[in-house]
Amino acid sequence: MSAIPVPRFDQFYRYAELTRLLQDYAQAVPHLVELQSIGKSYEGRDIWLLVVTNANTGDHADKPAIWVDGNIHAAELTASTACLYWLHQLVCGHGADREITQLLDTRTVYLCPRLNPDGAELALADRPRHIRSSTRPYPFDEEPVEGLTVEDVDGDGRVLSMRIPDPHGTYKKYAPDPRLMVPREPGEFGGEYYRLIPEGSLTHWDGLKITANPDREGLDLNRNFPTAWRQEFEQTGAGEYPTSEPEVRAMVDFIVKHRNVGAGISFHTHSGVILRPMGLNSDDDMIPEDLWTFKRLSALGEKLTGYPALSVWHDFKYHPKQVITGTQDWLYEHLGALAWTVEIWSPNKEAGITDYKWIDWYRDHPVEDDVKLLKWSDEQCGGKAYVDWRPFRHPQLGMVEIGGWDKMNYWRNPPPALREREAARFPAWLTTLGLALPRLEVLRAEVRALGPDTWRVRFAVANAGYLPSYVSKRAIERKTVRGTVFSVHLPPGASLISGKEREIGAHLEGHAPKTSQQAFLPDRSLTGDRAVVEWIVKAPVGTRLALVATADRAGTVRTEVTLD
Repeated sequence: MSAIPVPRFDQFYRYAELTRLLQDYAQAVPHLVELQSIGKSYEGRDIWLLVVTNANTGDHADKPAIWVDGNIHAAELTASTACLYWLHQLVCGHGADREITQLLDTRTVYLCPRLNPDGAELALADRPRHIRSSTRPYPFDEEPVEGLTVEDVDGDGRVLSMRIPDPHGTYKKYAPDPRLMVPREPGEFGGEYYRLIPEGSLTHWDGLKITANPDREGLDLNRNFPTAWRQEFEQTGAGEYPTSEPEVRAMVDFIVKHRNVGAGISFHTHSGVILRPMGLNSDDDMIPEDLWTFKRLSALGEKLTGYPALSVWHDFKYHPKQVITGTQDWLYEHLGALAWTVEIWSPNKEAGITDYKWIDWYRDHPVEDDVKLLKWSDEQCGGKAYVDWRPFRHPQLGMVEIGGWDKMNYWRNPPPALREREAARFPAWLTTLGLALPRLEVLRAEVRALGPDTWRVRFAVANAGYLPSYVSKRAIERKTVRGTVFSVHLPPGASLISGKEREIGAHLEGHAPKTSQQAFLPDRSLTGDRAVVEWIVKAPVGTRLALVATADRAGTVRTEVTLD
């Protein structure tokens, strides 16, 4: 056994480095970490999954599980950092931290730090490109024949903006600080104006019109999930059909085959918020019991992380007339597992901007906010977040200036010094969510003699978790979970007089309170967390019977009884 690796959370790992790091964890603590490849990316890279649980207390598939993934979008690299940070906390905390020890002894964590290795590798290239997601050409496999291709044209490792003097331009210099570009006022004329365009190269420019080409790699893997999948005309980047992309198919196949997954978190950047379902419907259209559960656990996330918890439908639409779907929607709306999307990092808040609407701010905001952000760049980021404009001889446009926001390193992701701080927000909440999952326990297994070679066998189990064994009412509605399945395994010479070798019993409630103690109509299901099955068996004295109980999302328990 080797020493536990110590990652650097202030840097983003290239694929080869990330692979070695994950291998080092699996080698250092093989009883806690197993490294699997759940599939290959479009370019043939392994999509790594860490199975994190105490193997000495049972197989991972027999324990309730939480799924956590990151970096489905190419440049959202802090999502990988958050996954690695929790991995390190889990490995180092087992045996030392009470909650982490309980989590890994009784539950499983499925951790996929980089669901989209190809896109991340392109974002981390020496001359990067910041595409949305996968590197597969889509919807057409064609190079652009005209227009602007966004890329690092001056070779400094950043993709910034270009400003060009133009009397018809949208922007002007901010008088108190000419580095800052602000919009022209309505009816304003006669000043010095500029056209701002992304940094990039032009093909077949006619000297007049500039159109920015869409990325040749136009896929958005987060739109490729089955739930409410829509064609390109309704949902950009969704692919040819649901799970057409190997990265999404790998995740979907794994979770469908691992019915113990009861909750999931997908890490993204940025906005500094926790997003809860639903994406397709308002709270009024949600199953009330599920909405109450989401609100309770989301409020806990808000308390433990410092990030506000929002509804996707009510608070976080890109456009008020559009809906978007992704990982979260598939996990909850399709499977009935609890699911959240976490958007890591808010430069706005870092700059002291607190009173703003999340998405609306990007459409329009006061110049005072830009001044605060520029001050933050100067004082906290050494002037690197907002890059001073500098002359550059563009191969097609001639002399331009390149500068503005470094969105990759300071906007979409925190600056290096703040990455660990942001990642450190989440372990307490993630661990609590894992511990809230339902968990099957053996309550009683007893034998009573009814006559010569005739026995009554009773097997009782209970849900020791906070959440019910089905996790959500949505899961029951969608028929993605069964009640508790009891099995008796009969050796040669034993037979059943009554009962079945496999019985499907009730769903089991958890210890989450249904109502307060002052409720007008109190909960009458006082032992809804328990289930029992009974068999009458004919077998010789001394026969041993194996008893098994399984609840899809609460795990599997096994015991034996001896007929005597």
